[in-house]
Amino acid sequence: MTESKITPPQKLVQQWINCDEGGPEVIHRIVTRAAQWGADQELEACCDWLHWQNLATHQDLIPSLRAARRPKPPSLKQSGFTALELLKQRTTDPNIIEPLSRALEALPE
Repeated sequence: MTESKITPPQKLVQQWINCDEGGPEVIHRIVTRAAQWGADQELEACCDWLHWQNLATHQDLIPSLRAARRPKPPSLKQSGFTALELLKQRTTDPNIIEPLSRALEALPE
């Protein structure tokens, strides 16, 4: 059986192994990191293939593909507004809602 091109380098494997101490949770973190690394390698290979096949004729195609497949986590401001909406379901007290809303509005994007 031949080794896949998405086999992580030994140095990276050692970083994953040495980064944590513990039991089964360490194995879970290592497996998760390995899966993410492999998925990232595959995404980059697909982007390269699109480029070299001249299929990425629109300048935003590859950046859009990366953004769609690796979305950024919500910002602190976005997360705060989500939490505020949940809080509004439990209380309508303006002394609680208004200061939080103003504080969130003041955060940069």
